[in-house]
Amino acid sequence: MREDIATAATPAIWELRLYVAGQTTRSAAALANLQRYCEQYLPNRYTLEVIDLLKHPQLAEGDQILAIPTLVRKVPEPMRKIIGDLSNEEKVLVGLDIRPRGTY
Repeated sequence: MREDIATAATPAIWELRLYVAGQTTRSAAALANLQRYCEQYLPNRYTLEVIDLLKHPQLAEGDQILAIPTLVRKVPEPMRKIIGDLSNEEKVLVGLDIRPRGTY
């Protein structure tokens, strides 16, 4: 039987935004790391919007983006932000408040 990380307090779908600036190595690493974590810990329960601030700089203001890459968790609330290439899995999971399966 598969244990799931969903609880009554967590939404069915997590809404995530990743702000990047072009196709840099850090941006690509952040996206690859994030996709790996989402598929492992939130399979079929997340939406991911990637926003390239070189193409849409005006969108940085809405989420108060000061550095890139930056990951923003819109839902579940409260909103959370993580800056960097997301290579530290533990930091990302703690920052997003995602608990690995089986750690209750």
